[in-house]
Amino acid sequence: AEMDKQRKRFVDGAVANGVQKGRAEYIFELVAKFAGYGFNKSHAAAYALIAYQTAYLKANYPSEFVAASMTLDMGNADKLNSFAQEARRLGIKLEQPSVNHSEVGFIPNGKAIRYSLAALKNVGQPAVESIVAERNANGLFGDISDFARRLNPRHVNKRALETLSMAGAFDELGIDRATALENVDRMILAGNSAQEARAGGQNDLFFSGGNQAPPPIELRKADPWLPTDRLAKEFDAVGFFLTGHPLDEYSEVLKSLGVETWTEFSAKAQTKRVVGRLAGTVLSSRERKGKTGNPYAFVAFLLEAGSVVLLDVEAEAEGENVRVRVQGLSSLDNTAEERSSGMKVTLDDPQALPLLAAQVGSEGGQGRFQLRLLVDGKEVEFDVPQGIDSTPRQRSALKLLDGVRDVSAL
Repeated sequence: AEMDKQRKRFVDGAVANGVQKGRAEYIFELVAKFAGYGFNKSHAAAYALIAYQTAYLKANYPSEFVAASMTLDMGNADKLNSFAQEARRLGIKLEQPSVNHSEVGFIPNGKAIRYSLAALKNVGQPAVESIVAERNANGLFGDISDFARRLNPRHVNKRALETLSMAGAFDELGIDRATALENVDRMILAGNSAQEARAGGQNDLFFSGGNQAPPPIELRKADPWLPTDRLAKEFDAVGFFLTGHPLDEYSEVLKSLGVETWTEFSAKAQTKRVVGRLAGTVLSSRERKGKTGNPYAFVAFLLEAGSVVLLDVEAEAEGENVRVRVQGLSSLDNTAEERSSGMKVTLDDPQALPLLAAQVGSEGGQGRFQLRLLVDGKEVEFDVPQGIDSTPRQRSALKLLDGVRDVSAL
């Protein structure tokens, strides 16, 4: 009865302070549910004090509060993802992991938080402590060769280096992630050689140095990853997408289709049964057959690498979770191509034409293919008879080709 008296007062006050009415009612329902098994007054008073102190810290020191919370749960990727989303909601930038700037824990810096190296999969605190100790003792790492020669392979092993590569921890050293991953074995070899040389008091066999820096280690070349592939490997290393999302390329199409984010959709489903449209990437699937022989499948989605799909769904609350039923499923790439008339590709160098032809492929696509390039000192523009696959994924791939200046939708 007391809670019923307070409902209107709470909701009206929340609305007056800028909270949406539906959200205020949802919050009050949570409080009312808790009142059914609430503590005695002395216990409740202690909790209220802690809640007030916590709210004060989050309101007045948001970066420090979120960084401390993430450090406390650095072994739980789901919790870290939740904190990362909250940081973005608060306008706090999450800076990617870096061997030159990250520490063991999450570090607040004004309106930003530097991601922890120890929170990455397969890295571990001893490896990070070794990297940070070397950095503090002898300065920032100049490039990947400098890092390799200064690392201690007994503390920083192959799996740790692979994770650091995929997470982008070497990005600031002027090496792309694909090349870094391809040369993990050479980093370890350089680190072991440098360790042995220091232990024996010897100089590099091919370098008698003086004050000059030793020559860079010889790196194998690797083709840069497509944005979607780069993010998929980042997901494997971090446990969630940190610097972007595979569906970012589809933002215009998703907006035109009325697709909601999972956060928006699930919040509505907590208070009522809802229908809507989501997009996601397929992580895994298992096909089965029912008793009648009809096929069906269990499919795991990441909603917010694999094929990208469009989902028509309905959902409702089930306890603290949201139960979602998929009513329809279609290819997001096909939908995006249907809604695009084609692409215009601008080349800086005609020598890029073979690379362009290989990427477009002999099958081409259904979209209009317009090409702009320099011929005899003049820029010319014409339609290519063969069509082109005009999906966002193809657009990203074309932008990576040497000699391609710009790719835009028609």
